[in-house]
Amino acid sequence: MSSQPDLLYSEEEEALRAAVRDLLADHCDAPGVIARIESDAPHNLALWKALTDGMGLAGLLVPEALDGQGATHREAAVVLEELGRAVAPVPYLTSAVVATEALLACGTDDLLTELASGTSIGALAVALSVAPGAAYKVVQHENGLLHGELTGIADAAVADVLLVPADDGGLYAVDATTATVTPQVSLDLTRPLATVTLDGAPGRLLGDAEPAVRQALRAGAGLLASEQLGLADWTLTETVRYLKDRKQFNRPVGGFQALKHRLAQLWLEVASLRAAARNAADALSTGQDVDVAVTVAQACAAPVAVHAAEEALQLHGGIGMTWEHPVHLYLKRAKADSIAYGTAGAHREALAGLVDLQAP
Repeated sequence: MSSQPDLLYSEEEEALRAAVRDLLADHCDAPGVIARIESDAPHNLALWKALTDGMGLAGLLVPEALDGQGATHREAAVVLEELGRAVAPVPYLTSAVVATEALLACGTDDLLTELASGTSIGALAVALSVAPGAAYKVVQHENGLLHGELTGIADAAVADVLLVPADDGGLYAVDATTATVTPQVSLDLTRPLATVTLDGAPGRLLGDAEPAVRQALRAGAGLLASEQLGLADWTLTETVRYLKDRKQFNRPVGGFQALKHRLAQLWLEVASLRAAARNAADALSTGQDVDVAVTVAQACAAPVAVHAAEEALQLHGGIGMTWEHPVHLYLKRAKADSIAYGTAGAHREALAGLVDLQAP
């Protein structure tokens, strides 16, 4: 009989949260993010360096023997909550979680050491919208060279190494400089997508693609819920703060009963998401009931994050509709996250099969 998971945050996790939040307060304010997404370089590589060089956070999931931190998915989830709260434009989820998990499945020590130290950024060349266990596009492998085009690859623009699945069933490491990476129009400008074109690029075989991709996408989906939690928590907190300050008819807007009900409902949704996200992170770290925990978290996360961001936009009134106010960043990230690593509907369908409760 498995023991019940402890979903509360440990002292170490709270200390990690405080350190990451302080760093983001210094390096990732909303005006800076908005200015960055208006430029040709939306990623904040100075912040990435501070997270990886300064704090070693890219190596949380990598064993200490490979210069990683030897921590668990619970710590990575706390980092992602804070990055979600700041809509930080860094490739943490794509490199430190998804690409790292694929390399762990293949046992590729040298690349893991590079990713753990932050000297290299990795990207799994599978479309961001692909759910764990779903079909994904592959490239052609011929005489040791790779040919093909892959679309919807998140953070490919800053990747140093691309992990590319091929038609022979292998997963190949490709130097990003040998690929053509073309930006795509993305709704969420803080996590840009790109098309990756390989025209006879050399690739190094890492291992079997199928189990590696499945493990990577499962971890990505499970920990994405923590990012969505951070995003929802920020929008709720900021909206409550705004409604306490904003006055109408000489009284705070937050005092009106109808708005209190809406905020109370949102608080309940965010609390439920916190439980589901923490459960997924804990399951990934212990290896118990992982598939169920991840699908439950993702079935819950997208509707809550999108609802929280939509309510924030509306309840901020006219100012919420402006480009200068950061709430649009959160709504776009929430909408983009709602189809990342599978939609809530796809996860509900997968959950039905996992718990033997078929949909009508």
